[in-house]
Amino acid sequence: MDIIAKSQVRVAPRKVRLVADAIRPMALTDALASLGTIKNRGAVSIGKTLKSAVSNAKNNNSLKEESLKIKSITVNEAPSYKRFHPSTRGRVHQYKRRGSNITIVLTDSMESQNPKVKIKNETKEKGKK
Repeated sequence: MDIIAKSQVRVAPRKVRLVADAIRPMALTDALASLGTIKNRGAVSIGKTLKSAVSNAKNNNSLKEESLKIKSITVNEAPSYKRFHPSTRGRVHQYKRRGSNITIVLTDSMESQNPKVKIKNETKEKGKK
């Protein structure tokens, strides 16, 4: 069963992807521990979204935190705000204030170990070689 948590933050996607790439292969408890030590605005945002996904799994689906693992983390661009910076000779320079959409998908590791599809046992015919 997949548990999804989404958030939109005012941090550039390039900066958030650096943190997401670092924690993607980690176990859930290791990822939460390492996010607390990373001093980056993207780490704070991903940490909040990851904790939200764990809370969704506990409250909505009655799953244990130990049985969860990170299936995917995606960071996409959010709509950007156009802002202006004053320049010399009365001119202005335009820049974009970028944002990120963070999507974290958790899965139950017990479900992946015990698939619901049963495999039929093949019967061997005796006497034939």
